[in-house]
Amino acid sequence: MFKKILIANRGEIACRVAATARKMGIRTVAVYSEADANAKHVAVCDEAILLGPAPAKESYLCGDKIIAIALATGAEAIHPGYGFLSENAEFADSCAEAGLVFIGPPASAMRAMGSKSAAKALMEKAGVPLVPGYHGDEQDAEFLQRQADRIGYPVLLKASAGGGGKGMRVVADAKDFKDALASCKREAISSFGDDKVLAEKYLQRPRHIEIQVFADTHGNCIHLFERDCSVQRRHQKVLEEAPAPGMTAERRAAMGEAAVAAAQAVGYVGAGTVEFIANQDGTFYFMEMNTRLQVEHPVTEMITGLDLVEWQLRVAAGEPLPKQQGELKIRGHALEARIYAENPDKGFLPSIGTLRHLETPEAVQFEVGAGAGEPAAVRVDSGVRPGDAISPFYDPMIAKLIVWGADRKQALARMAQALARYQIVGLAANVAFLKRVVESDAFAHADLDTGLIERNQETLFPPARSVPVSALALAAVALIEEDKDTAAAQSQGNAGDPWGQALGWRLNARYARTLAFHDEQGKDYAPVLTYLPHGWQLDIRGIDVDVALLSRTGTDLSIRLGDASVHGTVRRDGATFHVFTGGHHHVLHYDDPMAHAGESDSEGGRLTAPMPGKVVAVLAAQGQDVKKGEPLVIMEAMKMEHTIAAPHDGTVDEILYAVGDQVADGAPLLAFRAAAA
Repeated sequence: MFKKILIANRGEIACRVAATARKMGIRTVAVYSEADANAKHVAVCDEAILLGPAPAKESYLCGDKIIAIALATGAEAIHPGYGFLSENAEFADSCAEAGLVFIGPPASAMRAMGSKSAAKALMEKAGVPLVPGYHGDEQDAEFLQRQADRIGYPVLLKASAGGGGKGMRVVADAKDFKDALASCKREAISSFGDDKVLAEKYLQRPRHIEIQVFADTHGNCIHLFERDCSVQRRHQKVLEEAPAPGMTAERRAAMGEAAVAAAQAVGYVGAGTVEFIANQDGTFYFMEMNTRLQVEHPVTEMITGLDLVEWQLRVAAGEPLPKQQGELKIRGHALEARIYAENPDKGFLPSIGTLRHLETPEAVQFEVGAGAGEPAAVRVDSGVRPGDAISPFYDPMIAKLIVWGADRKQALARMAQALARYQIVGLAANVAFLKRVVESDAFAHADLDTGLIERNQETLFPPARSVPVSALALAAVALIEEDKDTAAAQSQGNAGDPWGQALGWRLNARYARTLAFHDEQGKDYAPVLTYLPHGWQLDIRGIDVDVALLSRTGTDLSIRLGDASVHGTVRRDGATFHVFTGGHHHVLHYDDPMAHAGESDSEGGRLTAPMPGKVVAVLAAQGQDVKKGEPLVIMEAMKMEHTIAAPHDGTVDEILYAVGDQVADGAPLLAFRAAAA
């Protein structure tokens, strides 16, 4: 077994690999960019070496630098994680040439499966069913449109070298084909350095089911059952589970055999995933093979009790697979939710900022492959800590939340409970959205397909509701208690002075105080607090209710609200109060009149960049009249395209950036004048 390995990745997966290596007594070397100098993966490894500047192409994609560091530190092998260089055949070859073991499949297998079109041609020869489509090399736009017309709409365009939902477009009508093709190619060349695309029939209500395979150098190849990854947004996975609901033993065996055959056809070694698109009637078609460990591998670990990273290390060291097919069995059900820094209400726009507060549900220390017994009910795999920043340079994943249950019903309940306990302050996150998905009828009843989110828009994106009285009361009590703390600190040495204690004491009257809040939709709340000898009276919208503080531990509060007890956590971030209560996260902005002095709206009608990025297309001209919703500028950020559209009917007065320009977060992209009413 290896004595030292280098982990050529960052974030959650680097921490995950380091955890297993530590358990096995293997020393680890981390590499990091300038943006990750204080990152968690740097801290958890035994050694850490700087790679270069923040952009991945100057750091995590520099294979030659990584190999040089591995040799200099005495590492015997390199684990690539997923993403970055994990499916780069040239990097695998370079490792071998340098005398290093690449903890992954042979370069030949990556080359065979690295191109979607080449892989499908290989599968076609092997008799694996394929979705009707065009997977050839001809890339002329007119030719591709003719192929799409032949296949029949809707058609799915996919980057041949792609993955992770990047470089994918669904084309519903022939008239939209060329614009979609151009956008798909732009995103493909940016993400993968290759703009080749393939076209396939877009199946209605398909499920995305993948099979985990594992092979060693001794001729053994097995599958470790399936995962259902149907719940997706923008072709990227949101929730994954194992086993797949409704999977029969016969269908599981057929898909598993097909996956093993696909792996054996390319001489596969190590961990891999064969992905299938499945119709509701049970028929399935080969999509692609991911020649690496998948983000969602923990659900397979939870239902098998195995450590797949340990298996990777043992296979790479030349050992045979620890188990054969007949020794594997499924126990219980597991779910994984990807916690992302993104705003679901704004088209899942990535969020950038600092995790000023991060509290996760209580989880048992991660340990798989420990033998008999049930796995931990809740597991959190994360590459960040409180105070860390989510930058524009990398994927905005905060963590993976994984739960296990004896059956799917118990796993669903545990996931909903765990999401209710997740607290994030400092940037937008998708926790509340994930909880709505898990609790939705469609997901609860396993009515699954890749369009689940789109089909359930009203349920998953409900209209904003008023902040409940309980949350307002908690925010008010937190503010009053904070004022008392501040006053006590300022009046040290004169503790008996009633005027300096912020207790609301008055000589011959009761003190009434109006607190001004507004929520994220701009709705105003003006609760009136009247100080009483043992609490307060809260007047909200003309309704009076008595409030008293029962207990306070840090930011955790218990209050009496009328005849009920209310518990919650209130985290203040500047003028914003984040109230976590009843499994919900409410955001209230405290309106302090002094804080608004001198503010003005200086941006006028300008449209601004939602995050740092690059302008890849300007679709309007100076002086052009446009309609509401008409696309004006396309930006690329975090390897995804974002369209800036006209907020109203109006006129473009000035274009402020050209194609190729880098823009900062909040930078005005153009000057826009709304049409006269």
